Amino acid sequence: MRRSWSLAGAVLALVLLATGCVGMPDSGPVNESDTSADSSEPEASSIDAIPPRPQAPPADIAKGFIDAMSAWPIQIGVAKQFLSEEAAGAWNPNAATITFEGAFPKEVTSRVATIELSQPERLDASGAWEGELPEADRELRFELVLEDGEYRITNPPDALIVRADWFAQRFVQMSLYFFDRTGRILVPEPVFVPRGDQLASTLVNRLLKPEESLQRISRSYLPTVDAGLSVPISSQGVASVDFGGTNAGPQDPDDDDLARMLAQVGWTLRQVPGIRAIRVSIGGEDVPVTGDGEYSVTEGEQYDPASSGADPLLYGLRGGRLVYGEPESLDPAPGPLGEPGNHGLRSISVNLHGSTCVGVSSDGTSLVSAPVRDHSGVTPTTLVRNKSSLLPPAWDFTDRLWVVDNTPNGARVAYRERGPLVPVQVPGVSGRDVKAFLISRDGTRFAAVVHKRAGDQVRAGRILFDDQGQVTGAGQTRQILVDGVDRANITDIAWISPTSVMVVRPISDVTSEVSTVPVDGAPTDSTSISVSGRAYDLAVAPDDSSQPYAVTRDGLYDLETSAIVPFFGGRVSSLGYVG
Repeated sequence: MRRSWSLAGAVLALVLLATGCVGMPDSGPVNESDTSADSSEPEASSIDAIPPRPQAPPADIAKGFIDAMSAWPIQIGVAKQFLSEEAAGAWNPNAATITFEGAFPKEVTSRVATIELSQPERLDASGAWEGELPEADRELRFELVLEDGEYRITNPPDALIVRADWFAQRFVQMSLYFFDRTGRILVPEPVFVPRGDQLASTLVNRLLKPEESLQRISRSYLPTVDAGLSVPISSQGVASVDFGGTNAGPQDPDDDDLARMLAQVGWTLRQVPGIRAIRVSIGGEDVPVTGDGEYSVTEGEQYDPASSGADPLLYGLRGGRLVYGEPESLDPAPGPLGEPGNHGLRSISVNLHGSTCVGVSSDGTSLVSAPVRDHSGVTPTTLVRNKSSLLPPAWDFTDRLWVVDNTPNGARVAYRERGPLVPVQVPGVSGRDVKAFLISRDGTRFAAVVHKRAGDQVRAGRILFDDQGQVTGAGQTRQILVDGVDRANITDIAWISPTSVMVVRPISDVTSEVSTVPVDGAPTDSTSISVSGRAYDLAVAPDDSSQPYAVTRDGLYDLETSAIVPFFGGRVSSLGYVG
């Protein structure tokens, strides 16, 4: 079984906390306080690093170097003592983090000490999980020299290398918040950060240094300054962020850019318990904020990646008619698709504002579009025709429509903005047998269920954009492992947060299982519950206000209370929230 990392701030019901290092000190104590997302977790014990003993053999030097990186609170001064003078000056453990289950010595000579890591996984400099190391990189080959009669390592990898259980006790997953390429909506990037009273400083410093991989996905409105900032927090819960300098940030930022800057910092720091507001200054001048000069971390809701003005109602099909409303009162929509008569639709999807519905014809070959509420003689418009087998389409916040057609040669992915469909090659999805395809509301992530003979897979990746926010392609996909899903039949997936999806699968004729997993693929403690009944759909949304349901033949199974809401007026198919 695959190992899990235990994370604080896990899930209320099934909703994962939608989440996001300063330089490591060479020596000296780091004051530790429990500022994790879950203050009930016990504080990790302190660990003192042990320096190299005199005349230690090469094997002890290699092992001692790895052991010394487990000092807690984090400090690397002792670890540097295992390195040659030149290597100690050049070593950069902030460049990455490698976790492992076990370390086993292999080849040891007076010149080389080789250690093999079991189940090693890598995180980038920001703390974003990158996955398991390939087989070729699982050996650490330390080259040694004699300095003053002592063996020392000359080629340390630029990474903090620690045991997985050590990491799980001392790091927590949160999100760094950036903006989409057009500056209209926040985009969360999950990262692992060390717990402690430096948490706020760590988050802000990582915001200042976005990874290159994000350049075609998101953008930042923070000043261009060196990392290394300290973020003090007052006893009243106000975090002060001083970017310093006079050459920082966008040239002459306007009020909108300053508002985005505050939103980035505020949304990132709202995850730190005890912070209720921020003060931001650039070049010695406070960024203007109405009122008392404090920017509440609850502001910036207009940039919310989970809702951003999304319609809160449920939508579905009953007897061929579009219905909408609350679970207990799903009534025909007043638009053309809600009129009496069979419109021949097998599935529908409604845009985030709840104004437009797109439906897939009963034979899966065409898409029709119509207003949800306009009944002034408007007739449905055919957007796409002569396809093979269309999946329910997906919308993002820009009203961009994503369409997947399962052809005899595999799935074809495309999007539509105002004109014809534009094809997009999606690695790991295009050309496969695809059962479901989702786009995050911020438009930067996708998740899909790919059917294979060995069982269904959940795969996820990123959408890429140019500077004007136009789609340029899709990044590499990653399989998202779900406990127990190997060789299983997945019936549906849905966004439960901007960075996590819910997966439903049958486990018997009378029971289904619903699991929540992060779309970055990080091995967290997945959350699962059993559902009484055969669930064939999920009516779930990524915002906090929408109630999550599993759809069964008898009605809606409330995933938070386990209550069943029966269908009134007849069974409803293709039921879900907007998006």
